[in-house]
This record gives sequence, structure tokens and C-alpha cells, in this order.
Amino acid sequence: MKTIVDHLAQYAAYHRNRKNVATHIVGIPVIVVAIISLLSRPALPLDYFLITPANIVVLTAVIFYIRLDIKLGLLMTVLLWLSLFIGRDIAALPTRLWLSWSIGLFIVGWVFQFIGHYFEGRKPAFVDDIMGLAIGPLFVVAEVVFSLGFRKDLKAAVEQKL
Repeated sequence: MKTIVDHLAQYAAYHRNRKNVATHIVGIPVIVVAIISLLSRPALPLDYFLITPANIVVLTAVIFYIRLDIKLGLLMTVLLWLSLFIGRDIAALPTRLWLSWSIGLFIVGWVFQFIGHYFEGRKPAFVDDIMGLAIGPLFVVAEVVFSLGFRKDLKAAVEQKL
């Protein structure tokens, strides 16, 4: 299994332009909420739990992120949990509004992504490695953490690998 340094360095290689990173800081969370919203509608009630595809995807992502790095994984857990609440609220809207908001957010998020890659002058990372779709949210969180002055050791390891 690749390490967090491997994943972040591979993803960062496609995201060297600060404008591109900035567009991802906006676009990726919007896409995550859109996907969670779309996956929150089909639901299976089970006692006190409501099982949805969104819950399963988030649980799988959380396990993946925590296995890569406990601290960032726990932060991702909190952020994905908040995204589940937002996604469920959107999914509770009437069907037309749910689809309009979810698809609209998805499109807006991808517009931000592609504008960023225009600045970068390079295709998105997921084109060469589909894991880029899972690493994107972690990369955004790591970039924010790095910009706040935390995890200097991880930042240095990623930059050394570039």
C-alpha cells in the first residue's frame, strides 16, 4: 500500500500552481457534498440506523484515510461527517430541488477544478490514476493544514518526494 507521502506527492505533482490549489480548496469540498447528497437519497432503515450509499462510501473513505495517517484521517472523519449532514439535508428536499442542488453543486465544483487546471496547464491527476479522486479531498485538507503551519514533517516529506 502506498504511504500518505506517496499519495500526496503524486497528487501534488499535478497541483503546483497556487491558483490551481486555491480552486481545488473550493471545488473539491463542493463536489464531495454533491456526491454525498446524491448518494444519500436511497435509504434502508435498520433499527436506529439509516443505511445509505453515502454512509458506506464515507465509512470506506474514513477507513482508508485513517490507515494512511491517523491525524489527517480523524480530521477527514469530522469533515466527511459534516458533509453527511449537509448531504442528508439536501437529500431531504423535494426530488426536483434535491437533484437541482446536487447536480448544480457537482457541476460548479468541477468548473472550479477545470479552471484550476487551466492555470496549471496540466490535466487532472485522476486522468492518470483513478485514486486521485479519493486523494483529492485529503490533499485539500493537507494543504490547509500545511498553510496553517501544522504537519511540517509531512509537508517536508511530500516536497522532498516531488
